[in-house]
Amino acid sequence: MRRMNQLTAIAVVLMLVFFGSSVAAKDTIKIGAFFDLSGPAAFIGTPTKLVAEMVVDRINKEGGINGKNIELIIGDTEGDPAKAANIAKKFIYKDKVAAIIGPTRTGTGMAVKKIIHGGKVPAFMTVGGDPVIMGGPKLGPFDWIFKSPQRSSVAVKRLYMYLKDKGLVKIALLTASDGFGKDGTRWLTKLAPQFGLEVVVQESFGPRDTDMTAQLTKVKNAAPQALVVWTIGPAGSIVSKNKAQLGIDLPLFQCHGLPDPKYIELAGKASEGDRMPATKLMVADALPDSDPQKAVIKEFIRLYKDQYGFDKQFPINTHSGYAWDAIMIVANAMKQTGTQASDLRAAIEQTTGYVGISGVYNLTPEDHNGLGVDSMVIVQVKGGKFVMAD
Repeated sequence: MRRMNQLTAIAVVLMLVFFGSSVAAKDTIKIGAFFDLSGPAAFIGTPTKLVAEMVVDRINKEGGINGKNIELIIGDTEGDPAKAANIAKKFIYKDKVAAIIGPTRTGTGMAVKKIIHGGKVPAFMTVGGDPVIMGGPKLGPFDWIFKSPQRSSVAVKRLYMYLKDKGLVKIALLTASDGFGKDGTRWLTKLAPQFGLEVVVQESFGPRDTDMTAQLTKVKNAAPQALVVWTIGPAGSIVSKNKAQLGIDLPLFQCHGLPDPKYIELAGKASEGDRMPATKLMVADALPDSDPQKAVIKEFIRLYKDQYGFDKQFPINTHSGYAWDAIMIVANAMKQTGTQASDLRAAIEQTTGYVGISGVYNLTPEDHNGLGVDSMVIVQVKGGKFVMAD
């Protein structure tokens, strides 16, 4: 009898565990989140993951999505398109996620674009390049893809507005040969005539190259008024250092992916005076109180630095708010319509007036980013810090 009672008790416990876990599973909403947690872009992907966890923690503490908590399922793409593709398939067909956040880079984003479209799960990417939300025969449909960082085309327009205003009309282009660099090259060359700018020389480099003096020598010989570089990661700092080593007295403009204390750390004194388009997050204290983003950004900075302490290892940079905005927009859409895929996709697409870290988002069926040039500022390195450009 005693043995029977023990077995009965064990059975009851197992039933409680089983049904309890089943209820818990039903009370959570799964969101897949994959980033470069290792590899050359881990310095972007790892803090992006931390921010994703931070915003989910906040949403859950505030009641979740209509009473259900968000459960993040994390994946590491390692910057490898094939691994990103496998993770995307796992998210969709095994984990049965309601939405996907990430990945980190344009190349991995393009590797999963077709998979996500086929799986019909909304994905809010944190990549820089435009092709993920561009259509056409070569790029394929983008119905299920959204992205939180500004379009490359928007960053180029903001930069070109500044160059035109400063009378710097003869420019040199030095761009990376990867997907992000090629996307930048497309817009830099296409939009130059619209702003009255002339590209006098155009050179490229590998994103992992460690010396660009040959390309910079050609740039110097072409006698431009300004140098525009389009890359992310250490390569941008190498260009800045090589330029200083060659004694090239030319204003240097980087892309919107490089406003990061790491850039200044790697380039050192050579970075002084370098300018680039950035999110307002980089100069929060300089924003007027009338800017609707200021209060949102200041609260984000407080959480990131003071409550979670992420800034000690990963100082705030222009990438820091991308996962926050992506998840908040998806969560807001879920609160309106639930998690049924087509309804959720439509609700995300109809997002208007969302005041985020990286801008005020107004999405449309044609524009799955929803940010304009007014969401960006031009910053420069001054005294070893980023400030609003003169």
